[in-house]
Amino acid sequence: LTNYITVILFTFQTNILTELKNWKLSLIQHHRLQMKQETDKHAAHVKQLCNEMENLKELLQTYEISVARKEEVITNLSQALQKEKERVELMRKFTLWRIQHAKASQEEYANRLADRQFRTTLMKKAWAAWRSVNAEKWKDKVARACQLRAEDVCVQLTNDYEAKIAELTANLEWTKAEIARLHSERDQYKDTMKKAFMRGVCALNMEAMTVLQ
Repeated sequence: LTNYITVILFTFQTNILTELKNWKLSLIQHHRLQMKQETDKHAAHVKQLCNEMENLKELLQTYEISVARKEEVITNLSQALQKEKERVELMRKFTLWRIQHAKASQEEYANRLADRQFRTTLMKKAWAAWRSVNAEKWKDKVARACQLRAEDVCVQLTNDYEAKIAELTANLEWTKAEIARLHSERDQYKDTMKKAFMRGVCALNMEAMTVLQ
């Protein structure tokens, strides 16, 4: 009986040890499986992060190229605007010179016309004096002839003066219109530059927002 009990105890102990060994092996295998799964997940996550990093590097390079191009465009536009400002300034100076020249010509013409009118007045006075000393029978005839001649001269001078004034007035109006056009072109260049700059800034903001999202 003692031997039988000993055998039973030995068998029971052996079964327990076997069960513990199997349980230990099962735990080790389960742990290894979990470690392998975690390692695979980590490797996949690292690979995904590397891919995202490469994509972000490419995107960053693309953005750098885009920013460089936009800066180049802005630089070119700034240079073009500066040249246009210089051209407008030159046109403004040239227009002012033309206006001054037109005024000087108008004043010179007015002075010549005044001298001519003064000589005409002297001629009238001379004719009047001459009529007073001539015979009575020639008085009316000479007076009429002198009057007609003086009137013709006055009419001619008046016509010449009015034509010259009209020409100078037309030149002045054209100059004013040219100045207004140059101011309008300058304002349009300013608006174009501002819009181009704003479009560039808005585009950069949208791209940056897309990257952040």
